[in-house]
Amino acid sequence: MAGPLTGLRVLDLSRVMAGPWCTQILADMGAEVIKIERPVSGDDTRHWGPPWLEDRDGNKTPESAYYLSANRGKHSVTVDMGKPEDQALIRELAAESDILVENFKIGGLARKGLDYETLEAINPELIYCSITGFGQTGPMAAMAGYDYLIQAQGGLMSITGAADGEPGAGPQRVGMAVADLTTGMNATIAILGALHHRHLTGEGQYIDMVLLDVQVSWLANQEQNYFCSGTPPTRTGEYHPNLVPYQPFPTADGEKVIIAIGNDGQFQRFCQAVGRPELAQDPRFATTPERVRHRLDLVPIMVEITRTRTCNEWITLLSEIAVPCGPIQNIAQVFDDPQVKAREMKIELESRRGSIPGVANPIKYSRTQIEYRKAPPLLGEDTEAVLSRLLGKAPEQIEELHQRGIV
Repeated sequence: MAGPLTGLRVLDLSRVMAGPWCTQILADMGAEVIKIERPVSGDDTRHWGPPWLEDRDGNKTPESAYYLSANRGKHSVTVDMGKPEDQALIRELAAESDILVENFKIGGLARKGLDYETLEAINPELIYCSITGFGQTGPMAAMAGYDYLIQAQGGLMSITGAADGEPGAGPQRVGMAVADLTTGMNATIAILGALHHRHLTGEGQYIDMVLLDVQVSWLANQEQNYFCSGTPPTRTGEYHPNLVPYQPFPTADGEKVIIAIGNDGQFQRFCQAVGRPELAQDPRFATTPERVRHRLDLVPIMVEITRTRTCNEWITLLSEIAVPCGPIQNIAQVFDDPQVKAREMKIELESRRGSIPGVANPIKYSRTQIEYRKAPPLLGEDTEAVLSRLLGKAPEQIEELHQRGIV
């Protein structure tokens, strides 16, 4: 079985995380992805270490873990986009591509003759996705956007971290580049929609994908809480603003267990299982809205109860009665988790450097498959093959391009 996007070609002019995350997903789904990189230095994230990949002999390589996380399945072609000859080469590749993804500042590619209007004239069916921090319009359009800035300006940090008055209170960034990652995912969704439109009409189109827009949209129920109440949500730390009990609780062995009760039936089963059925009948705790209103009354009672068993004992008990619960795990524990192992969420890809571990794509199809055909490429390792196969360049022509410093 081949991936669902087999037969499609992506020209990837992006770097760092949001764009490469999008194009890695497309590669996993079977698309051929040609990653254009600067000669010598390549994608910025190649140098974002430590840690670095170790080769078969245990020696550090120039490939950072950060770069490896977002670039499997791609063909690396080195082109100096500052030169007119290189720009012409990219236009030739765009003419042979279905999708182009880029994350340059506004106007950056227009000056090189690589903007949508220019390439559309060459390839009317091209789907062209631009990823920027602030978009093609608005007073901040020309500014560069980075994940940390977007988490702050887009409101995420205002609802992340310990509540005011608690130890360590203050806005916190999320421990992953979530604005970049969710923008990459939304870019993938947008491209798939544009592909269907092209299937119906034969037309390509331009996609304006923006980190700030995605971050604002990703506030989801919290922004709706604001719309409905008129009051901006604040940081709540460990607890959930709309559900109680829904937070970590201390246990007898010093660990914490997450108990995530999402409805009244689950709370009733919990109370019955721990020998406190009267709690579910208490008017303060009988319904979700009342439990939220009386959080400060219920949580201390919960703490007294949870301290009577170990973390694993709680997980065993509550799993038997279908009350959501689980441990707080570090990343090493995550990949040792039997459920994560059963879902085959760790993969190994062979490369010239040796075996490269990675995280599997979470998509599971019944009729097509996710493809892991190629490890993250070494810088420029596919230049000659791509120019020969796609553009019909003869070996002597490619050698001339090398000699002139074009590739």
